[in-house]
Amino acid sequence: MADRIGKPVSQRQLRVGEMIRQSLGMIFARNEAKVPNLETNTITVTEVKMSQDLKIAKAYVLPLGGKDTELVIKKLKEYSFLIRKALSKKIIMKYLPKILFAKDESFEYAEKIENLIKQTNK
Repeated sequence: MADRIGKPVSQRQLRVGEMIRQSLGMIFARNEAKVPNLETNTITVTEVKMSQDLKIAKAYVLPLGGKDTELVIKKLKEYSFLIRKALSKKIIMKYLPKILFAKDESFEYAEKIENLIKQTNK
């Protein structure tokens, strides 16, 4: 597995990304971030990718049922400081990464591939 530049992803990046993914999942499930006008317990964190220097975490999220995804991500981006504050109480790192939120499109991609396979098998 390699990132955009082509350098392989280190074990440390994978380990820290998974730790942050689990922590964000707990924060969202328990609604600990207190994001205004957003029920975070319906949000699933599917993956967190870390930058090489571990200063940026890109969290791929998907709201339950996939509805209002753009609105949810906009809210998460707007109030990422609240989420980061809640995260700082869960994990201890020398430098807590900046969290970027993005829509997880892996399920849509998998569904598209599955439909293409079904069409070719007819």
